[in-house]
Amino acid sequence: MNLSRRDLVKSHLVLAGASAISLGAAAKVRAQPGSAGAREVLELWPHPPAGALHPDMAEVIEQTSSSPGYSSRRAKGISKPYMIAFPAAQPNGSAMLIIPGGGFAWNYFEHEGYYIADILNRAGISCFVLIYRLAQDGWSDPASVGPADAQRAMRLIRAQASRFHLDPARVGVLGFSAGGFLTTTLATRHSTPFYKPVDAADQLSARPLLTAPIYPVQSVDPAYAYGEVAPSLFGGQPTAAQIREWSPDLNVTPMAAPTFLVHAEDDNAVPVANTMRLRDAMVAAKVTVETHLFARGGHGFGIGPGGPDGLWLPLFVNFARQEKLFV
Repeated sequence: MNLSRRDLVKSHLVLAGASAISLGAAAKVRAQPGSAGAREVLELWPHPPAGALHPDMAEVIEQTSSSPGYSSRRAKGISKPYMIAFPAAQPNGSAMLIIPGGGFAWNYFEHEGYYIADILNRAGISCFVLIYRLAQDGWSDPASVGPADAQRAMRLIRAQASRFHLDPARVGVLGFSAGGFLTTTLATRHSTPFYKPVDAADQLSARPLLTAPIYPVQSVDPAYAYGEVAPSLFGGQPTAAQIREWSPDLNVTPMAAPTFLVHAEDDNAVPVANTMRLRDAMVAAKVTVETHLFARGGHGFGIGPGGPDGLWLPLFVNFARQEKLFV
């Protein structure tokens, strides 16, 4: 079922199932100017980004859940990327950028976005769910569009920190699957210029305080990679140079952000080797890393009925506290 973009930001549905987490309804789509008290759409770029191969593409939102009381929507056709702000009712000054997955073809913005934001809000963490450009939508440089949007999002959060009652130094990023690729790229290549500066916000750092890639796509080496990563980013099999440039585990330096990793051993979409290779590279570079592997969960569990979601989120909150995202 196709839904409107207005529907994307206008409401939450109750999350039912094993985790039994109730999600409150958003009161408004957009806040009044100068206010950060309601769900607000923040456009990433002052002008539509260049490079779209299908400039007339329309944003599409679909409902993928058939379970009563449980919503799992996804979006594609993103020509004008944006964030949806979820300010904490009692903010502690910290923020997380949340990047949904979707195989470089979709943004699964509810079970890997909204629902995560609601839970982190309860810990005082304000959240921003990123609806980013997708490599499979058709762009002249498909590998760079997601990382560019992620960098820009980090800078915009910091640029608007005072309005959202945030400490600009305490901003992290959490991403799932293909969103984990953007997350691990931010962890390891936050200083790489994926786009030309467009305004004063781009003078700010894109380095996150910490990162949390959840069942991440991160290697583009065919020996370990998710099968669709190279076709999505490069249009075919990667060259040796592309593997070296675009695999975050091959770009870890001591400047990489502290990282919290989660994966299920029975993931049949993204091999658990993605997480383990990144973990090993972080350890070798003496970067703080915490790793949690679950025997069962498959791929894409996010927050939803079943799966280990009720286990990993409290572990992440504890890691975030230890890394001084909040006290």
